[in-house]
Amino acid sequence: MSNEIFDENKVDWQQLPDTDHVWLSILDVDDTAKVVDVLFKFAAKEKIVMHRHVAAFNTFVVKGEHRIYTTEGELKEVRPAGTYKAGKPDVEPHTEGGGDSDVIILFSLRPYDNGPIYEILDENLEVASTMTFDELKEMHEAA
Repeated sequence: MSNEIFDENKVDWQQLPDTDHVWLSILDVDDTAKVVDVLFKFAAKEKIVMHRHVAAFNTFVVKGEHRIYTTEGELKEVRPAGTYKAGKPDVEPHTEGGGDSDVIILFSLRPYDNGPIYEILDENLEVASTMTFDELKEMHEAA
């Protein structure tokens, strides 16, 4: 019986451009099915940018504690390691982050009709930018 532990040091992490407290490692891009599998790492006790999920997604918390916050900064949900969730597009903006340690989450992102995956929001909750399938594909190919 093995007691192997997930070793995040073996992952090729990239800083998400123009975003604090988040790193990613794109594992696979399926151009036919339009699915991107990516590991995200959010810093402990920090929050990433305000955003909204505009594509379907599945998540699995690999390590740590995934925390989701409302627009007011209130803790909305805590997902410990081992938690799986199938998510639908959500018009409710939120931030996310790690608990007492960094959190690593496997996201399987499934945009509709090659539309955006995330909408990044400004302080007025207006769309400042988007993240698309093609952008993630380009990042993956450049790595």
